[in-house]
Amino acid sequence: MTPPLDRRRPLLAALMLGVTLLTALLTATACGSPGAAPGPGASTVKEITVAITGRQVTPPPGRIDVAKGQTVRITVTGDAADVAHVHGYDKAADLKPGTPATIEFVADRDGLFEVETHGSKLQLCQLVVR
Repeated sequence: MTPPLDRRRPLLAALMLGVTLLTALLTATACGSPGAAPGPGASTVKEITVAITGRQVTPPPGRIDVAKGQTVRITVTGDAADVAHVHGYDKAADLKPGTPATIEFVADRDGLFEVETHGSKLQLCQLVVR
């Protein structure tokens, strides 16, 4: 037997709050956020998370600072089939609707590198490696 709607409202509210908090946490480490080189004892992995919905990139594309030699992990979740690609490193991942895809590599070249989708030609972010 399904509980009455009045008894499910607090559960739904808690679920929505959890989704909101998780989204905020993921956005804090995403492409639009400025990043500094890892300090002593900090993780050497630069986590970047991007979502594509209706041809809109979240967070909006921006430049991300990456320390040379740092591992970069880009996770992209889209609502359409496509390919995410990191120019200059020739790393790519197939995007399937609703399924996160990850590109991981060591940033061993100085420069400015575009991260974009091939089919929809959307810029996801730019990596500034120094």
